Amino acid sequence: MLKINIICIGKIKENYLKDAINEYSKRLSKYCVLSITELPDKSIPEKLNDTIETQIKDYESEEILSHILKNSYTICLDLTGKNYSSEEFADKILNLQNTNSSITFIIGGSLGLNEKIKNLCDEKICFSKMTFPHQLIRVFLLEQIFRAFKINNNEKYHH
Repeated sequence: MLKINIICIGKIKENYLKDAINEYSKRLSKYCVLSITELPDKSIPEKLNDTIETQIKDYESEEILSHILKNSYTICLDLTGKNYSSEEFADKILNLQNTNSSITFIIGGSLGLNEKIKNLCDEKICFSKMTFPHQLIRVFLLEQIFRAFKINNNEKYHH
C-alpha cells in the first residue's frame, strides 16, 4: 500500500480544521498509509527583516529535512509550483503509486520554504495563486489526495 507522508510546519489550533483533517485521514486509510508530521514553527517578530526571515525559513527547513524519508518522491507546496486539475493530480498520484512506495508532501510555515528545500524536492505544486493559511492548505491537500484516490478507483465523488 502506498505510504503518504505530510510534513508540515505549525500545529493546528482550530477544532474545525482538526475535525476535517481527522475525517480525511480516516477516509484515506482505505487507500494508503498516511502519516502527518507536525513540526514546531518559529515565532515571527513584529519587526521582520530579510535576515530574520531567512533565519526562520532555514531553521524550519532544517527541521523538515530531518523528517524526509529516503527514496520518497518529494513534493513541496509552493506558489511557484505547477497547477494541476483534480484529474491531472489523480493521474500524478497513480503514476507515482506505480513507481514509488512513498510520496512526501511538504507544507512550509507562514514564511514559506527556503530554496534548499524547494531545490531538493522532486516537484513543486501550487493549489492557488491566492494566499491561504498554511493550516487550511493541509485540509486542501488531504481532500485532493482523497479525491485522487476516488477518481483512480472509479468511485463516485461529487465534483
